[in-house]
Amino acid sequence: MATIFTKIAKGEIPSYKCAESEDFYAFLDISPLAKGHTLVIPKNVEDDYIFHLDEATYQGLTKFARKVAIALKAAVPCKRVGVAVLGMEVPHTHIHLVPLQTEGDLDFRKTKLKLEPAEMASIASAILAEYEKL
Repeated sequence: MATIFTKIAKGEIPSYKCAESEDFYAFLDISPLAKGHTLVIPKNVEDDYIFHLDEATYQGLTKFARKVAIALKAAVPCKRVGVAVLGMEVPHTHIHLVPLQTEGDLDFRKTKLKLEPAEMASIASAILAEYEKL
């Protein structure tokens, strides 16, 4: 059975797309820690642990995530883009990219933001536009 993230990457479940390649997909987290909090996933591998990925997929995912992070920082004002790989909540490898002003912004125990759909769409469009420039 396909994971929710596989269904998102296939377009079966709507998402706020930030970037896409043949093998990878990036979209906004619907319960973000900060505006622009983005998830980066492999499209065709559903393993829930990043270190189980084959070397080519692992390297491709991190290369794709780097490009998305560069686009994210250009689109969303922040001091840094934080990276976290937890893999506890959805059984599909995913990298969190979170715009940071302080280290405390990467605390997953924090209350998540609730953003309006129009704002989410605007943020995703801005990230995608920056991604396409790279």
